[in-house]
Amino acid sequence: MPTTICDKEQLPIMNDYNDSETLYAARRHEVLFSGNIPESDRPVYHLPARIGWMNDPNGFSFYQGKYHLFYQYYPFDTKWGPMHWGHAVSADLLHWTHLPAALAPDQPYDDYGVFSGSAIVLSDGRHLLMYTGVKKIGKNPDGSVDSRQTQCIAFGDGVNYFKYEGNPVIDADQLPEGLDPQNFRDPKIWAGDDGLFHCIMGACNIVDRDDLASGQILQYKSRDCINWEFECVLSENNYRVGSMWECPDTFELDGKQVLLVSPQDMLAVGDEFASGNGTLALIGHLDPETGALVEESMQAIDYGIDFYATQTILSPDGRRIMVAWMQNWDCISMGGRRSWFGQVTVPRELSVRDGRLYQWPVRELESIRKNKVAYKGVPVSGELKLDGISGRIIDLTVTVRPEDVENPYHEFTIWFAQGDQFRSSVRFSPAERMIKINRKHSALRRAVVKDRKCVLVNYDGTLRLRILLDRFSAEVFVGDGEQTLTMTILTDPVFDGISFFADGCAVMDVEKYDLA
Repeated sequence: MPTTICDKEQLPIMNDYNDSETLYAARRHEVLFSGNIPESDRPVYHLPARIGWMNDPNGFSFYQGKYHLFYQYYPFDTKWGPMHWGHAVSADLLHWTHLPAALAPDQPYDDYGVFSGSAIVLSDGRHLLMYTGVKKIGKNPDGSVDSRQTQCIAFGDGVNYFKYEGNPVIDADQLPEGLDPQNFRDPKIWAGDDGLFHCIMGACNIVDRDDLASGQILQYKSRDCINWEFECVLSENNYRVGSMWECPDTFELDGKQVLLVSPQDMLAVGDEFASGNGTLALIGHLDPETGALVEESMQAIDYGIDFYATQTILSPDGRRIMVAWMQNWDCISMGGRRSWFGQVTVPRELSVRDGRLYQWPVRELESIRKNKVAYKGVPVSGELKLDGISGRIIDLTVTVRPEDVENPYHEFTIWFAQGDQFRSSVRFSPAERMIKINRKHSALRRAVVKDRKCVLVNYDGTLRLRILLDRFSAEVFVGDGEQTLTMTILTDPVFDGISFFADGCAVMDVEKYDLA
C-alpha cells in the first residue's frame, strides 16, 4: 500500500452527511492513499477500484447529467472484507471520476456488509439506492457465518446518502415459505409503466437436496419504495444451472423479456456453461396471468474467464447498456500485486436477435480512437508481425478467411501482450468452429483458470474478431457480438507485441486504433 500522507485539508469532515464513523474511516482512507497510485498503474477506459477491493457493480444509473456507477468495495485491503459501496461518475461511460465511498456497514441491520443493489432517480430529484443489508447473527455448525439478509434503501444527492430510518424495507417475513433468509439479496429496482415501483432479487431454498441450493428470482412491488409486497416468482432455477442465482436484472428489449442472472456452482453443460461462477441470459416473454417469465431460450452471457454480476441501465437515448465485474471468484488469488483489485467491463450495448443476446462496445468508444493502422488481404502462413500493429490500449479488429476454401487452414491465432516469455492469445479452429482464449503465459503465479472456449453459433467461413485491450484486460467480441470472451491479464503493460499465426494458409484484414 502507498504510505505517503496527503494534505490534511483534503480529508473528509464529519458532518451531517457522513456522520458515520465507519463511512468516515473509508473516505479518509481513500483520500490518504488512493492518490498515490500512479495513473500508469490503472486501466485507461475501464473503471477499477479506487483503492483496495472491488467486486459487483451496483447502482448503475443516470443522475444529474452523469452516469453513476457504484460497486462492492473494501477500501482497506485488496481482499474481500466488510462490504461498502464505492462510487464513480462519468460523462462518456469510459473515463471515470471516483467520488467518496457512498455507503458503509454501520447499522445494526447491515453490520456485516452493504451488499449489492441498484439505483433509480425519484420524481422529487433524489437519488435512491436499494441494497442488501447483511446482519451477522453468529456461526453455523460448519463454522460459516450465520447471517440475515434484508433489503434496505438510502436517499442522496449524488455524493452523500442517508439510510432510511425505517430500514429494512423488505425482510425475511416477506419471503415465500421455504426460502433461506441467509440468501436473499441483490435487489434491482425500476419504475413501472403501471405507476408502481418494482424490484427483483435472488433467493434460494433452504438446502435439503445434496447440499445444493436452487435459486429463484422474486419480484416485489411498491407505491412508495418503502412499503413492499410480494408480487410473483419471476423465474426458478429448478436445479438446472448452478445453485443460487445472484445479481438479477430484467428488462424488455427488442420485443422480448430478458432476465440476466449470475449462477453460483455451475456444472459445465458441453461448452455452454463453464464450471464455477458465471452468467446466464434467459429470453422469453411474461405470462400475462402470473407475471412469470416464460423462457424461450437460454445462453451464457460471456464465454471467457472473468465476467460476473451484470447490471444494466436504459441510457437517456434509449440504449440498454450492460456492465459486469471483470473478474471471477475462482481467480481472486490473482490479486495483491497492486493497491487495487477488480475492475468493470467496458459498457456494452445490448440487443436481441433471433432469440439471442448480442453485445457490442458502446459507441462512445469510437470517439476516443486515434492513429488508425489498416491492412487488407494479408496472407498468413506461420507467424507474422505487421508494422504498426502493437499496443496494450487498443481497439483491434481482425477478419480472417481461408486462402483456398477447398483447403482451409487448420488453426488461426492472435498473440497479444507479447514479449520475452509472455503472451496471451485468441485461437480459432475452423474444423471445430471453436474459439479459445488463453492466458497461461501472462505472468500468472497461481493455479487459476487459464483458458476458456466456445463453439461459434454463426460461422460462414469468415471469422471477425474485435478485441479491446486495456492495460490489464482483453475483451473479445465475435462476429456482430453474438458471443464474447473476457479475461484479465497480469502481464506488465510494457509487453505490447502482437503477432498472428496460421497453420495452413489464411488471409486477413486488420484494423487497429489506439485508445485514449
